[in-house]
Amino acid sequence: MSTQEDFLEAERISLAQLRAQANSTPQPWAVQVQLESLLEKQTAAGAPYFEAKLTDGSDQLLWRIFDNQPAFAEARRLKAGAFLEVQALWVDAGKYGIEPKQARLRALSAQERADLLAGDPKRRELLERDATEVLACIAAMTDPRLRALCQAFWQRHGERFMRCAAARENHHARRGGLLEHVAQMMRSAAALCGVYPGLNRDLLCSGVLFHDCGKLWENQYPEEGFVMGHHLHGEMLGHISMGLELVNKLWREISAEPAAAEWDQMEPSSELVRLHLLHLIASHHGEYEYGSPVLPKTPEALALHYIDNLDAKLEMARRVYAGSRELAPGIFERLRPWNRNLVEPLPRPTALEMSADPEPG
Repeated sequence: MSTQEDFLEAERISLAQLRAQANSTPQPWAVQVQLESLLEKQTAAGAPYFEAKLTDGSDQLLWRIFDNQPAFAEARRLKAGAFLEVQALWVDAGKYGIEPKQARLRALSAQERADLLAGDPKRRELLERDATEVLACIAAMTDPRLRALCQAFWQRHGERFMRCAAARENHHARRGGLLEHVAQMMRSAAALCGVYPGLNRDLLCSGVLFHDCGKLWENQYPEEGFVMGHHLHGEMLGHISMGLELVNKLWREISAEPAAAEWDQMEPSSELVRLHLLHLIASHHGEYEYGSPVLPKTPEALALHYIDNLDAKLEMARRVYAGSRELAPGIFERLRPWNRNLVEPLPRPTALEMSADPEPG
């Protein structure tokens, strides 16, 4: 494997940038990634090749390394989980999508690994903004029970929450994806409460925070990697069941604190508040067939379901526009789990430039 000194200067970009910029003209770029998996396979003619899945937290890329490529011998020595820089002439080859030509590999240093896991400066800034907005929404809650519950969750699990994905594949399937999803849902919930004043804002925003909290044990990344593992609790119980259990546990803990003594005098009762919050978590998938043990039966539960679904769907659409093949001008090939091709959105109109002194006509 090459060393850092052996490498020629090449612009370093993320996989998301690579997907957006690659075309039929080979271009010299370097990407720093983690090797998520490496499988040895055979072509129809019986020739060996490796199927390498690369990830950097912004996107994933499948690279087929055939035995006639210089990197094939190096690939034999790689192990899943390795951190690499791949410098190459990158091209969108059509049949196999984006692939590197004349690829050279080197292992990342410890500092480079740490920088990669932290994300590029723009992404770090966006995630910090999202975390700040979520915490501000919690601090603004007027119901002391829900505010204390949300703050206790963040104190105990905030670090784990911030590196969790919202899904394994369909939407926000990246390190920090759950934070992105929750923050955007909270913005939507706040806007919707302005349109429908009858909605209980504290309850709805608490539901947003907790609706996928069970994914901390279902879609979790390790502290030092982009490769999501599998967890027995997540596989056997699912995030809705674990979310209900977590909220019940936290509720018992904060209710036992001295500051909670005055809650017994509040209306609605603490038990009713807890029950409504649990209903939001249990019903947020909206239908029995999608895993909800109960259907949404309150205004906040209905709102949460549609806010969640809308944010997931728009993120899935973004993935199509960013990485799907264009079948014809403005028509993009569908990606799972869509059952349709998507059409390019209508651009916003540009303002007409009006003369300050129009000629009389």
